[in-house]
Amino acid sequence: MNRQQRSTACTGCPLSRRRFIATASAGALGTLASTSLFQACGGAGKTRIRLIYALHAVVQPGPDWPNVGFDFQPVMDGITGTLAKGFPKWELATSMAKGPEEAQKILDADAAAPMDGYIVCQLNCWNRVVQTIAGSGKPTLYVDFQYGGSGGFLVYTADFLRKKTPNLGFVASSRSEDLVAACRAFDKVKRSGAAGEFAALVASARRSGTPTPGDLSVAADELACLSAGDCLRKMKESKILAVGGGWPGIAPAVQEGMGIEVVNVPFAEVNEAWAAADKDESAAIADRWQTTAARIEGVDRATLVTSAAMYLGQKAVLKKHGADAITINCLGGFYGGHIHAYPCLGFHELNNEGLVGGCECDVRSAATMVAMTALTDGRPGYISDPVIDTAARQIIYAHCVASNKPFGPGGPGNPIEILTHSEDRQGAAVRSILPLGYMTTTVEFSPERKVILFHQGKAVANSPDDRACRTKLAVEPVGDIEKLFGEWDQWGWHRVTVYGDLKKPVYELADALGWSVLEEA
Repeated sequence: MNRQQRSTACTGCPLSRRRFIATASAGALGTLASTSLFQACGGAGKTRIRLIYALHAVVQPGPDWPNVGFDFQPVMDGITGTLAKGFPKWELATSMAKGPEEAQKILDADAAAPMDGYIVCQLNCWNRVVQTIAGSGKPTLYVDFQYGGSGGFLVYTADFLRKKTPNLGFVASSRSEDLVAACRAFDKVKRSGAAGEFAALVASARRSGTPTPGDLSVAADELACLSAGDCLRKMKESKILAVGGGWPGIAPAVQEGMGIEVVNVPFAEVNEAWAAADKDESAAIADRWQTTAARIEGVDRATLVTSAAMYLGQKAVLKKHGADAITINCLGGFYGGHIHAYPCLGFHELNNEGLVGGCECDVRSAATMVAMTALTDGRPGYISDPVIDTAARQIIYAHCVASNKPFGPGGPGNPIEILTHSEDRQGAAVRSILPLGYMTTTVEFSPERKVILFHQGKAVANSPDDRACRTKLAVEPVGDIEKLFGEWDQWGWHRVTVYGDLKKPVYELADALGWSVLEEA
């Protein structure tokens, strides 16, 4: 967002904008602009808007997107300044809220002097503020702070779309001009008196600001897929180790619907294998990483060695169980002291070898990776937390793990950087600078529903943004980017991306399974 400063919070206000923010910030989170201060700035007939920031705290106290220690004050100042400049005749009040209770207090405080509308900026992912605010019936503009609030933004927006919430419009853009364009709907609705028109007006502005599709021609890709029957046979030979607990109830559906065995493994077994890993071999792997990585930053030699030991520990546990896939509740294990190294670099190595290393004990995504690796005869899946940016007409797949052998173990490697795990700035993780110009296929398998979620896109960029997860592959989607907002509430945030045009093979695999394909774009 544009962080341009403005000298006043609103036209005619006796306080400077910085004094306004300082006064309003007293008492940490909650309603920042008092009713009396707001009324001092007012004039009859002006559009009255409250801007609410949904977040944990001004300075982030713990690991979450964007990252621990992130200072939101410049972000909030920038957004507030952009709106104050863009709408000098508005009466603009500013608040923060952590959740529904504080959101309700804001609404209660506004009852005596009602607002014409609300803007809710999702700065952290899962703070449930917008639901309460939109429930007021007032025109509500929902704004994503990308690489900060994007998970909750996508899931919550999809729920609003499914419910056809007429007073809720949304903005998912890296361009401040798109926020300003969407906000013009407030004045239009105030004049018409029809809050039910708000979502449609914002949608029209969003579509107008989204570029038309670019050149979607792609580089040649020598892709050889197994037949659907051979893929199913290979899937039935696979076994996933689920370490430390994951999505409850999904494992039986994976086994019954996809033929993939899922075995629960305790943290202790992986931790013991890590502790027993050969120290010389761990050191040699760390040497290789130090030699081959294009950049290493924030990660010392000891962390590389212990990460290598975790990779060897994972391989040992896979061999013990005769499995080819492992997914670990990495955050719970690391923060709980059950494991003592992040498994990210180990997952990276496993995926390069044609095995499966999956994040967060997400068994469904791990099963998706197993299926796609089998279908493509070795191409790795890339599990991610996506972000949508309409300004660039892109979906960006973000995570701290990715292969650098996207065309399979025998294919060329791309550069990697070794950085800390982004959310907590600890351990070691991978930024894979993935190849551009190729078609990618993104899927999620749902055995409980017998559906494969599907979209495709041309790889166009690797985002270096320091916020959120390290690898960020941006693709331009094939199809309707507006439709791409619609399924996150039903499917969750994760998606699995594989290099190659896999539309025909995926449909053939779905037919062989007796499933359907849901194209989300």
